Amino acid sequence: MRMTNKIMQNNSLYNINNNKVLQDKLSTQMSTLKKITRPSDDPVIAIRALRLRSDVSQIKQYYEKNAPDAKSWLEVTADALNTTTDVINDILQQCTKGSNKDLGVDQLDIIVTQLKSLKEEFYATGNVDYAGRYVFTGYRTDTTLTYTENKTEKFKITEQLNVSAADTINYTNIGKLKGASSTSYDPSDPPLEEAVDIKNNDIYRIRLSYDNLTGGTDAAGDAVIPAITKYDAVSDTYIDVFAAPIEQVSSTSVPSPYDYITDPANSGKVVFVPETGEILMGKDAYDDFVSVGNNTEIRVTYEKDSWKEGDLRPQHYFACEYTDTTGAKINYNNDYLTEEGASQVIKYDVGYNQTIRINTTADEVFTLDVDRNIDDLESALAALKQINEAKTNIGKMLTGYAEGTTEYNNLKATADAADKAYTYIRENIQKTFEGLITKMNGTLDNTSVAITDNGTRGSRLDLISNRLMTQKTTFQTLQSSNEDVDIAEVTIQLTSMNNSYQSALLATSKIMQNSLMNYI
Repeated sequence: MRMTNKIMQNNSLYNINNNKVLQDKLSTQMSTLKKITRPSDDPVIAIRALRLRSDVSQIKQYYEKNAPDAKSWLEVTADALNTTTDVINDILQQCTKGSNKDLGVDQLDIIVTQLKSLKEEFYATGNVDYAGRYVFTGYRTDTTLTYTENKTEKFKITEQLNVSAADTINYTNIGKLKGASSTSYDPSDPPLEEAVDIKNNDIYRIRLSYDNLTGGTDAAGDAVIPAITKYDAVSDTYIDVFAAPIEQVSSTSVPSPYDYITDPANSGKVVFVPETGEILMGKDAYDDFVSVGNNTEIRVTYEKDSWKEGDLRPQHYFACEYTDTTGAKINYNNDYLTEEGASQVIKYDVGYNQTIRINTTADEVFTLDVDRNIDDLESALAALKQINEAKTNIGKMLTGYAEGTTEYNNLKATADAADKAYTYIRENIQKTFEGLITKMNGTLDNTSVAITDNGTRGSRLDLISNRLMTQKTTFQTLQSSNEDVDIAEVTIQLTSMNNSYQSALLATSKIMQNSLMNYI
């Protein structure tokens, strides 16, 4: 092939240009610190870069955001549970004091007042939030656990129970001793009550989770009473537990619902007391109730529309239906009725196909029993105050008459009856305090379990975070190895390429000095 000057010139320019292109590539790598600037530079590196960047982005999300957020939630929960433990221990201390049978009414009143304050603190702890999200309210993180003000909201609540929900309360009928004083009783009349007439009974009941329930009558004039049903496998429906209709008896009725249900003639009756949230059962009715069996679910559906500050919101605990002022209805937790063990568990994604539970639900710690148990104690103390006042008044009247007179004898018989009633009621208060100690120890055990579970989740999260940190470092190293240039190597290559470029320019200049004109 004949090699002309033009061919040599073109080849030299081509080679110089290629050299310059390589020099530009190395210069770009030096300035960007990346191996490629466009996918076409190296498709293999580009594909790997996309995959590794996605992996690093996900790990950063898990490690830098999700895991710390979950950790903070667990820490807030742990602090609240520790506070709850302290409050429960304070309640137990007060209950231990109250179980002293030598305490008088005034001392007991102080203890019960302190218990009420501790109960309010117990439930107030359940309103703790993390970044504006309430930690114990399941999915409804925008709603407080308790009502923060008095409110009117119409709820139809369904509690799912079994026969173990039935318990007994001790009741002493003080009869005419109630309100006894010098203005209401003339000692010349027969004794108000005699010791033999003072009756003490245990009453079977189902204590619902709330008091001050909706009572009275509905628009049709029918009494508003709870529906108490059990599952019937034959018909595959829920049927009434009691054959007899449930009667509504107000706590202010005469006779009182407790006097009414203890009447032997009413052994088969079932009484609903809306003010106290109790369903009282006579002996025969109770036998019908327990015959249902422990393994059968019993549903009690009732209504409540008046809520006090500090009341627990039912949508955090039960399947319920809310009706607003326009008549529109909202159903909460219907899955509770069909799925056993359904709960509102919140889980965070903290790794590839890896989640961790972060929340503790209210029903695990802040049970409604604490409130209702202290309600029982308040009721028992109110009965003790009532009989103590009557006992004191009768005692004062007794000092005004000579022994042996008709008035004295009548007052003495009345005083003996009051002493007997006082003994019954005082003994019941002591047993109530002792029972509350046992129940609060159970609440303390539940809280300890919740603390342990929360701590276990925190420990697991620490392990996951450590692994995420290692994975983050590994993937970032792979990403850097795939995308980033070696500065030292590129510097050497660029210097070498620059030298080659300068040499090529020099050689070309010398070659191009000669042409045909030099030989003419």
